[in-house]
Amino acid sequence: MNKQQLIDQIRRKKSFLCVGLDSDSTLLPPHLPQTAEGVLTFNKAIIDATADLVIAYKPNEAFYEPLGAEGLEVLGKTIEYVHNKYPEIMVILDAKRGDIGNTSAQYAHAAFEELGADAVTTAPYMGRDSISPFLEYNDRWTVLLALTSNAGSADFQHLRLEDGRLLYQAVLETATSWASDEQLMFVAGATQAKLFDQIREIAPEYFLLVPGVGKQGGSLEEVCNYGMTSECGLIVNSSRGIIFASKGEDFAEAARAKSLALQAEMERELRRHHVI
Repeated sequence: MNKQQLIDQIRRKKSFLCVGLDSDSTLLPPHLPQTAEGVLTFNKAIIDATADLVIAYKPNEAFYEPLGAEGLEVLGKTIEYVHNKYPEIMVILDAKRGDIGNTSAQYAHAAFEELGADAVTTAPYMGRDSISPFLEYNDRWTVLLALTSNAGSADFQHLRLEDGRLLYQAVLETATSWASDEQLMFVAGATQAKLFDQIREIAPEYFLLVPGVGKQGGSLEEVCNYGMTSECGLIVNSSRGIIFASKGEDFAEAARAKSLALQAEMERELRRHHVI
């Protein structure tokens, strides 16, 4: 999926919602088995209930690996299910990869060729050679951690360098020299929304993947006020608040209701900022 196709989908669906498939098998509704097969059944139901409201799904690999080989198989089947049934929707593999070049090349191969993801999250700490293997896939997206929602983000991301920049600003400035906004996105946490205007000074046209709205306390309105562009430029993720909205047999319907409410808010923001 290229950038224009992503923008077109946002405008058509009046939504920039990404649903995080953090499908912890231990939290599945009790009528489903807490197994890999149960996770796949759960994922398919969530996807079918929300596909018309979302532009992306983001399975987090951490919730599939504890199930062993079967878990990774379910991860692949989940991605395949989205691609086959809803090919307009992007699948972002949340794996936060980043290692020496030959190792990253294997991670990139696994994410893009074996699992079939459209995008993968990566960590910048080891520098350009740890990210360049992902950027070699011109038809896929690399999503680089820049400014995250967790409390520990202050430990490093807000350190001030000798030239006066904060470390996350240096990450953004350096990474924008590696790839264009047609191939690279940045993770920016919703709880840091008031700093998004600073991100936009450095990366005005790049899409931001924004976790942290909902359970983590981020404000969608603030995210849009400080980060929205004329093309939207935002993919806002919600995970637990949607997929675990109900622990009953109505879990898919509850996920749809939560998604619909967020989509309605997003439509208002898109209109307020004259994107649609």
